[in-house]
Amino acid sequence: MRIGVFGGTFDPPHVGHLLLASDAREALGLDRLIFVPAATQPFKVNTPPIASARDRLEMVRLAVADDANYTIDDTEIDRKGLSFTVDTLEQLSRKNPGAKLFLLLGEDTLAGIDGWRNPGRIRELATLAVMRRSGSEGSPVTAIADGVTVLARRVDVSSTEIRERLRAGKSIKGFVPESVERFIEARGLYR
Repeated sequence: MRIGVFGGTFDPPHVGHLLLASDAREALGLDRLIFVPAATQPFKVNTPPIASARDRLEMVRLAVADDANYTIDDTEIDRKGLSFTVDTLEQLSRKNPGAKLFLLLGEDTLAGIDGWRNPGRIRELATLAVMRRSGSEGSPVTAIADGVTVLARRVDVSSTEIRERLRAGKSIKGFVPESVERFIEARGLYR
């Protein structure tokens, strides 16, 4: 079994996350892709998420509810405290014995991975799948020293932009799935 692991704050999850997940699933031939919302990321301690961990978890559930290829793992939220990728990969390896794990990363994230907790063990537990956002043509998957790069479509949308639009009273229709938009509205998030 080939499993993708897509971690992040998801504050809120948006169509860019979903398209990136879809591109990774297709290019890597994944049987399943697991979204892992972070409780608190070690490198973002001074800029914590705006929505609560439970609200972000629920928004990810709503965003992927209609796709059987995606699941959500609440390990990091249940663990509380800082979210270390190595701990999550250890747990996912135990839950999925024999599975080949692919850790989805942005190109910018790869540059700093050696500063993470136990980067050598991370590389043992999962193949690093560096998502290269580009409109260029080329092979969808290319081998690199640290793993593989995966060509993903470029989508210029960010959680920061969505939060700013909401604070300004602008519409986020098309930026997030409708179910997430309804949840944000019902909870009064990001206002």
